[in-house]
Amino acid sequence: MQGIKDWIPTQEKVQYIQSLLRCGFDTIDFGSFVSPKAVPQMKDTAEVLSQLDLSNTESKLLAIVANIRGAQDAIQFDEIQYLGYPFSISENFQMRNTHKTIDESIIVLKEILDLADRQNKEVVAYLSMGFGNPYGDPWDVEIVANWTERLASMGVKILSLSDTVGSSTPEIIDYLFSNLIRSFPHIEFGAHLHTTSNTWFEKVNAAFESGCLRFDGAIQGYGGCPMAKDDLTGNMPTEKMLSYFTSKKIHTNINPMSFESAHNEASKIFNKYQ
Repeated sequence: MQGIKDWIPTQEKVQYIQSLLRCGFDTIDFGSFVSPKAVPQMKDTAEVLSQLDLSNTESKLLAIVANIRGAQDAIQFDEIQYLGYPFSISENFQMRNTHKTIDESIIVLKEILDLADRQNKEVVAYLSMGFGNPYGDPWDVEIVANWTERLASMGVKILSLSDTVGSSTPEIIDYLFSNLIRSFPHIEFGAHLHTTSNTWFEKVNAAFESGCLRFDGAIQGYGGCPMAKDDLTGNMPTEKMLSYFTSKKIHTNINPMSFESAHNEASKIFNKYQ
């Protein structure tokens, strides 16, 4: 929802997220504690949280934070288990996304890890531009490996490699996950893949066959990165991943009827606000 300019009323956000909480997902990325000037759509995240009924769900909640103040706001809520922090190995993207250099961002991440540890929260670090970038910044698999090692030494336990602008290929996905998972067995690696409508299968397949077991998605692929040059590049469609895992006979714990209801809610809200 973060890129939608028209205001989505709080109650409609609550209704949609509530439908997701009934599905059986491990984690719901439900909101962001970020500057309301930078992302006006997320300014009611605390209010949304206060209206969620969490009595009949086992899904955990994740909130995105971009700085120390956001993390301090998020940790006040017992309902939030995960703090998501976007850390980019692209200097250009880090400046565009959080207005910080990589060096500054590392300091922020360290403070967020310390805050989370004291409040019994977990940090999901997103390695943005993990598969390449369009800005001409240095990138190769060794740079990704070096940053993984550095973040691991800081205490990061969950690292989501992020295909921020859809630049990944099956070959790079396979190489990174198969090597990193083997080299850092104590880290839970995730795949935050962006895709066009005809490349989703090869990307999910490459990540799964390489050992990745944590996948981010959005129903119908809504959203994505506003920096992506291709309007057709969106988030990984959740329903595509579910069909893939069904074909692999992998149990996902997702209730089909509840997911169909959430899918309908997504259609209503995203067709209404674009």
